[in-house]
Amino acid sequence: MYHYSGSVAHQSSGSAAAVLEPTAPDQNAIVFQRCNWCGTAMYHRLLCPVCQGSDLRTERSEGVGTVRHSTVVHRNTPGARNVSMIEMAEGFVVRGRVMGPPIGIHSGDRVRLSTAKDPVRGEPVFQLLDEPYRAWT
Repeated sequence: MYHYSGSVAHQSSGSAAAVLEPTAPDQNAIVFQRCNWCGTAMYHRLLCPVCQGSDLRTERSEGVGTVRHSTVVHRNTPGARNVSMIEMAEGFVVRGRVMGPPIGIHSGDRVRLSTAKDPVRGEPVFQLLDEPYRAWT
C-alpha cells in the first residue's frame, strides 16, 4: 500500500494493507482482523474500535454465525431481498444476505457462509443452518 506525503510516495508495511488486500483471496471464506493488543475481532477496519490500536492480524472465519437483525429491502432490485447483520462465531459483525424467502429470516437464526462475495452486490451470502420450526399463527 502507498501513501503520499507531498510529492513523494512511500510504501507502508503493516496490517493495514491486509485489510485492503487480504492474504487469502478465497471466495468461500471471510477474512477479518483481530487486534493484537485487546483481542477484539472486527471486519474491514483500519483501527481497533475498542482500543484504537493499529496492530491488527488477519484471520480466517469458520463461516458460522447468528442473524442479529434482518430487514426486507424493495428498492433497486426487481424483487424483495433481505439485508442481514450476522454476528459471526469469532465475535465480529458483517452485513450480508441470507438465502431464502426474505420474510422468513429472523433474529436468532443460525447461518453458515455460502459464498464470501455475491457477484452483484459484493456482500457475503449465507444459508440457514437449521430448518425454521415456527408456528404460523
